[in-house]
Amino acid sequence: MNKNQEKVLCFPRSVLDEKEWFSGLRPDDSSMLDRILQSGKACFVERGRAEEDESLKQLIPYVVMKCREKVLYYVRGALSGEERLKALGSIGIGGHISVTDFSLFERDIEDIFFAGLRREVGEEIRVQTSFSQRVAGFINDDSNAVGRVHLGVLVLWDLVHEKVSKRERSITSLEFASMEVLKARRDRLETWSRIVVDNWERLK
Repeated sequence: MNKNQEKVLCFPRSVLDEKEWFSGLRPDDSSMLDRILQSGKACFVERGRAEEDESLKQLIPYVVMKCREKVLYYVRGALSGEERLKALGSIGIGGHISVTDFSLFERDIEDIFFAGLRREVGEEIRVQTSFSQRVAGFINDDSNAVGRVHLGVLVLWDLVHEKVSKRERSITSLEFASMEVLKARRDRLETWSRIVVDNWERLK
């Protein structure tokens, strides 16, 4: 299937009031996510249209993994499918929720969202330890055309052990790094990772 024909999960910007829109990171429990998903207006739209229609926001899970005081970091190598992110460092794993995330047992829109989240993580890395999960906030950047059609859902995984390995060939330099190290690498991080690093203290 052509990537532009893939149907991805979106919601109308109008679901949120103007005063609720923000730039950067908004710490939040899952209340905003619940409201978006239970609004009855979240829907699947062809990606080609969603990338151009600024009245819609594509809902993107962005999973950041920490183990004690360190955070999982990696670099998107030359084989990365996303040209705009190649060679940039990242602390988040995420991607679109698509109609392929439906199953007979996951018809609720919230179940579909978290099924898609697990699929995205499972495609890129292998997590071989137990962890807790929480929705920690939202990432928004309307300063550019790409950001205006995406809303990141920041999900924190708190891992018991640093047992993570890569599956995706495009991932390089996989490691757990302290926040001090990540701040030193800030200028080489993708935009959403930079926003999370800049606001890390607000998420505790």
